[in-house]
Amino acid sequence: MELRNQRILITGGAGLIGSQLAKRLADANEIRIVDDLSNGIADSLPDEVEVVEGDITDESVVADVVTEDVDAVFHLAADKYVNTDRPREQMEVNETMTYNLLERMDEVGVDNILFTSSSTVYGEAPRPTPEDYAPLEPISVYGVTKLAEEGLLSVYAHSHDFTVWNFRFANIVGPRYGAGVIPDFVYKLTQDPESLTILGDGRQEKSYMHVDDCVDAMCHVVEHATGSMNTFNLGTRTTTSVTRIADIVSEEMDVDPEYEYTGGDRGWTGDVPKMRLSIEKLAALGWEPSLSSDESVRQGVRDVLSDPENEPHLSV
Repeated sequence: MELRNQRILITGGAGLIGSQLAKRLADANEIRIVDDLSNGIADSLPDEVEVVEGDITDESVVADVVTEDVDAVFHLAADKYVNTDRPREQMEVNETMTYNLLERMDEVGVDNILFTSSSTVYGEAPRPTPEDYAPLEPISVYGVTKLAEEGLLSVYAHSHDFTVWNFRFANIVGPRYGAGVIPDFVYKLTQDPESLTILGDGRQEKSYMHVDDCVDAMCHVVEHATGSMNTFNLGTRTTTSVTRIADIVSEEMDVDPEYEYTGGDRGWTGDVPKMRLSIEKLAALGWEPSLSSDESVRQGVRDVLSDPENEPHLSV
């Protein structure tokens, strides 16, 4: 699919990835965004983008935004908290949003959908993890929701003639990044530069990808992958430990805190302590990340520190 002269609906388009994707596509396409703005920031979007404030668990909202003139839906909206204390609600919300979209798309003849899944569908898998790894055994409800949504997308790809681009993300970092380890550390060190509490033992080690690379990879896959169900890992070839993230944040803030660890091999129940995705399939399609995991983290820290709009949204 050529990303030019298209009418594209982005769900969750005011969030970290959605807003950057909208900026990337707005010059050459007509972009409509639907977002309930519970986490997104509408003023981060280009002026020419149409923004609809709404919750796509509501079928009437979906009917209003998924119209016959839409060429593709880029579905980024989700309850994204891996350590949620509302697991049933998260399951119901994520599945309802995706099913509402697919039903409405089928009804009006829109058959292209991009979906943002997650590395959490793999659970604690051998590394680097390829897209065809099995069995998929997620250890968090969030991972279960993403796997269930992938199943729905597969049905529509194989039984309703949809084209699906399904992306399993590493950890994505960048500006206006309101939740996660980087803003958490920045917030804590802003409050107390002398000490920093780190969940787990600090040896959790994962792949971090900057949002600019993420958006570039997504667009490359959409323009070059032509199957009915196109599943791709998005990440880097390297990983970064939580302690190393603390070091990078401290360096960028010019502080030297004492680290205090809560202990254990993971930050919370359902946390996958080690994650690195294989990106060989992505590389075979002609794309490589421009930043390593460490470089992505450092740029993510700089993004958070340089954006005055971040402070009210920092995770505690």
